[in-house]
Amino acid sequence: MAETKIKHPSVEERAAKGKDRREKTPVSSHTGWAPAPDRPDPVALLEEQNLTREQDLVPVRHGRMLVSPFTFYRGAAKIMATDLKDTPRAGLKAQLCGDAHLSNFGVFASPERNLLFDLNDFDETLPGPFEYDVKRMAASFTIAARNNEFTKAEAHDVTLSAVRAYREAMKDFSRMGTMDIWYAHLSEQELMSAIETAASSEIGKAQKKAVERVEKRTKKSALKAHTRDSLQALSKLGELVDGQYRIVSQPPIVIPVRELAATYGMSGDEVEKTVREQLRAYRATLPDDRRLLLERFEVIDVARKVVGVGSVGTRAFIALLQGRDQEDPLFLQVKEATRSVLEDHLPKSKFKQPGERVVRGQRMMQAASDIFLGWTKGAQDNRYLYWRQLRDMKGSAVIEEMKPFDMTSYARVCGWTLARAHARSGDPIAIGAYLGKSDKFDHSITDFSERYADQNEHDYQAFSDAVRSGRLEAIAGV
Repeated sequence: MAETKIKHPSVEERAAKGKDRREKTPVSSHTGWAPAPDRPDPVALLEEQNLTREQDLVPVRHGRMLVSPFTFYRGAAKIMATDLKDTPRAGLKAQLCGDAHLSNFGVFASPERNLLFDLNDFDETLPGPFEYDVKRMAASFTIAARNNEFTKAEAHDVTLSAVRAYREAMKDFSRMGTMDIWYAHLSEQELMSAIETAASSEIGKAQKKAVERVEKRTKKSALKAHTRDSLQALSKLGELVDGQYRIVSQPPIVIPVRELAATYGMSGDEVEKTVREQLRAYRATLPDDRRLLLERFEVIDVARKVVGVGSVGTRAFIALLQGRDQEDPLFLQVKEATRSVLEDHLPKSKFKQPGERVVRGQRMMQAASDIFLGWTKGAQDNRYLYWRQLRDMKGSAVIEEMKPFDMTSYARVCGWTLARAHARSGDPIAIGAYLGKSDKFDHSITDFSERYADQNEHDYQAFSDAVRSGRLEAIAGV
């Protein structure tokens, strides 16, 4: 097999590439966005996505998206991917999250048991134009700010802060050594420091109270995350029956496989056999040390569990495993991986197995990943899965409760985090040179975000009309 020659351009050449792309695709070209004349019906795109989903859960997905334009946006990654294909691109690629909205950032435990803040959802990950993630993130802040009834100026400033943080962080990464970028992360202590730094320029009694509120809320969220582990999950999701733990039935959110056998056309024994075969296949994708560790646990029960907004309807399960005894549980989450919505318009993934695509992308972008992150083919044709721990000190911000200062602080942290994720796989020197030293890129993307937020509201209205007319079925409050 021929060896691929890897090029190593100089710092000057990499910077020149970024500046050249800036000439060909000016940062100002991201302003003035308007929907394409032949833009597809957004409702039809959702219907297309629903075809391969669990049909009894599709109305639940619609019900969650129906809550507000903000929740609609969370489930509309496919719609935005279609819009992004027609937007300007500098030709500078990175591993994309693919769905980098502000609710897909959060805290979780590193393998060393330290709390980290990072991106935490990679269902749509794929290599592509770095601008896609920046625009998805920035627009989410505009939409969330409107949802929280911020003024137009406040929403503008929140979004601008997110993009500015991305640009400034990328410039910092462009000056760092390769290994320093790889090891860069945002720990619990650094998260608190970032909040204090963001507030250092603020003065006045009102600002001081805002800082104290954000610090208090962040500490409370971190403390809650520390309690979220498999033992805590067992108290919420398990029940003791005849001396043996099992997953409690909570339809339609949690349905144990003992009640789902008819849905998948298999008997109880067949379901149990399939689960064990799946576990063996999944273990084979883990490094030897992690596989040996997992082999010390046995499967006790499995259930279907509805998750998120955009993921509702894809197959998702939880598996209860047991180690030395009943007080040593391990919950794994098993999620279906489908084609990335970005693959409709970008080169297809080099990984034939979508579960591997998700896992490889996550490992590339995160500062540290779950020790049990792996993948397998599903039991049925054209079904693919990836596995990870269900609760491992995971936590997320409550966006709907944020005030302008809170969201601005959060925007800065998310912007830095996205830049760090892109710097690991992309070229931070070229991207940094493209972004430039001025705030032109910041204002350009903020302009895009405001225009896209307007379009999102129109799409939400069309979606709501489709539910009211009976074209789509929705179940609210689930």
